[in-house]
Amino acid sequence: MTGASADARLPDDEAGLLSVRSLDAGYGDLQVLSGVDLDVRDGEYVTIVGPNGAGKSTVMKSVFGLTDYMDGTITFGDTAIHGWNPEDIIHEGLGYVPQNENVFAGLSVRENLEMGAYILDDVPEERLRDVFDRFPILEERQEQTAGSLSGGQQQMLAMGRALMLDPDLLMLDEPSAGLAPDLVADMFDRIDRINDDGTSILMVEQNAKEALRRCDRGYVLVQGENRYMDDGDTLLDDEEVRQDFLGG
Repeated sequence: MTGASADARLPDDEAGLLSVRSLDAGYGDLQVLSGVDLDVRDGEYVTIVGPNGAGKSTVMKSVFGLTDYMDGTITFGDTAIHGWNPEDIIHEGLGYVPQNENVFAGLSVRENLEMGAYILDDVPEERLRDVFDRFPILEERQEQTAGSLSGGQQQMLAMGRALMLDPDLLMLDEPSAGLAPDLVADMFDRIDRINDDGTSILMVEQNAKEALRRCDRGYVLVQGENRYMDDGDTLLDDEEVRQDFLGG
């Protein structure tokens, strides 16, 4: 008997910062998401897990306006953003770090960070200082080209660039992908600290067990639909979820 909830919706008065309701989305004529519900409260750390091809990354891309919207609603704060372009969404306080091609390889580390503040008239030095304090290696290598950094350093740079606008919600797509095993825990620790400092986190992660251990709530997505939603520990402790989606 499962202990994890199959109801993916929070009550409307608890939805908070991001609220996705009955979302249908995809690419061209291909519908990937069917009736997806998802919420992120202010200051919350939420993880989406599920098998390959479940539509996890498509949820993130849909929130950020990178897929073809078909139906449903996406509300960020008090603003309905479904059908918006990324250029408009970023102004609302939402940051997104894709899994691949997430740095400008030919630009320096500092230039990449400055690009993160492109919508502002001037690069805020205090934000640059905050990023360097959070990721000291980026300050050490600020004149180095981004393409010459290690995979872990590039991931730090991509997150740092997204943090240049001090977003209310930071969306991370597979932040541990391609990292050496000894760097994975460090990356998760850094994400924990970003959340501890007040930034809400929505993360897609294949390292599902570790992600669920750290998050406040998790969603299990299967074939573009919600399967379970509950706090991370409950999902980890649920036998059916473990066997079917977490490798036992």
